[in-house]
Amino acid sequence: MRALEKGAKCLVADPRRIYFADKANLYLPLRPGSNVPLLNGMAYVIIKEEFYDKEFVERYVENFDSYRHYILSEWDLAKASRYTGLKPFLIEQAAYLYAQAKSALILWGLGVSEHRAGSYTAMAAANLATLCGFWGKPGCGAMPLRGQNNVQGACDMGGLPYVLPGYQSYLDPTVKLRFQEVWGEPIPDREGKTLPALLREALSGKVKALYAMGYDVAMSHGDIGSVWKALSNLEFFVVQDIFMPLSGKYAHAILPAACFFEKCGTFTNGERRVQLFEKAVSPPGEALPDWLILTKLSQKLGYNWNYQSPAEIAEEIGKVWPAWKGIIHSRLKEKGIQWPAPEPDHPGTSILFTSGFPKGKIHLAIAKHIPPFEEPSSQYPFILVTIRRLNHYNIGSMSRRSPSLNKLYPEPVIDMNPEDAKELGIYEGARVRVFNERGEVIFRVHLEERVPRGQLYADFHFENALTNLLVSPGLDDLMETPEYKVSVVAISLFR
Repeated sequence: MRALEKGAKCLVADPRRIYFADKANLYLPLRPGSNVPLLNGMAYVIIKEEFYDKEFVERYVENFDSYRHYILSEWDLAKASRYTGLKPFLIEQAAYLYAQAKSALILWGLGVSEHRAGSYTAMAAANLATLCGFWGKPGCGAMPLRGQNNVQGACDMGGLPYVLPGYQSYLDPTVKLRFQEVWGEPIPDREGKTLPALLREALSGKVKALYAMGYDVAMSHGDIGSVWKALSNLEFFVVQDIFMPLSGKYAHAILPAACFFEKCGTFTNGERRVQLFEKAVSPPGEALPDWLILTKLSQKLGYNWNYQSPAEIAEEIGKVWPAWKGIIHSRLKEKGIQWPAPEPDHPGTSILFTSGFPKGKIHLAIAKHIPPFEEPSSQYPFILVTIRRLNHYNIGSMSRRSPSLNKLYPEPVIDMNPEDAKELGIYEGARVRVFNERGEVIFRVHLEERVPRGQLYADFHFENALTNLLVSPGLDDLMETPEYKVSVVAISLFR
């Protein structure tokens, strides 16, 4: 908002007319699940009209000709318009505004990630930034806005099944040797499995045990009816959390953990800034910090872990990941530091790629459009999109324990277009039944003109309205993120 007040221009692409769209220079009300067609349509205009940064492309891009052929042959404005439901001139105008800016930043949230083509959408966004040379300069790039405050830190530390901490390859001999020297153990020679893959294998009996730490998989995962069956089939399920989650119903062992006020550690935000937080109060009862639970557990399993503090663990991170070598707790007490900080006196790196790219030239991705797993039908005519409300946080396990927040937002609500409601005899404040073949959920309805016809928007903050029961079994084609943003449902008055 402050940037707009200073003259910045803003484009908003969202099926629902969010309040920020009122401030935008251009609003693009695209169909749910059509992000790739929009971005590829913009790329078509930028390439066809030669708005791209020729010098940057010549210097840093290795496959421009094949990418150019793909875009010009596959993504003309008529096709992009057909998929997105947008008039061609809107896509054209978006391309003009973006490409002719001196600097531009593409920001997205889970509305991009939680689709079958979520990964390809991120690639298409990065392609646009590359075409226009929007890397390595202030106010430029393509950046996901993370869903929780330490998603970036969890990914940095290896919380992904296909890389080691620091996004380092387990196949790189130098990387493997460095980890093995520090850890004193051989590094696996194959990648792990995504959560959906683990759940599928739990359902079939191949996976016998799971350990869920700070993630209530029984409430927050997609298509949770299938998740419940998978958890019920496990021989051993461990839950580690600060409050008893719904997943605890399926657990064989529950380990009480300290919340962040009750321990010390770091959070890393979306701009790679590592920030220290320190213990304010002691944890209740038998609760312990996560690092201490894991250390004690490793010792019971026969490993020689002897960490004495998070500061000591931070030092080890710097030994296995050179970008973290300069990030130590004594420095973080003064201020946050952005990695890479390869030496103890390094100030941190505010902008990446100022002098080129680590892997040499950029390879533009062939970003494919994959339609949603489900399409509306006469039986299930509405598209359900899951959203978060300002008053609550994620599945509400913390915010629902706040009396003031509960007073502001006490029950689950679903937003519906007034014209759709009128046709179905649904009125403001009515209790409605939203259902599909996977289950049904009861909501209080709110009539909202900002919601397009044929779409419904519901939160997932309440245990008494498990919205994710209705979520499509569709998964991102590459990362297997559940398709929370396009599920087909029907709605009726609850009598």
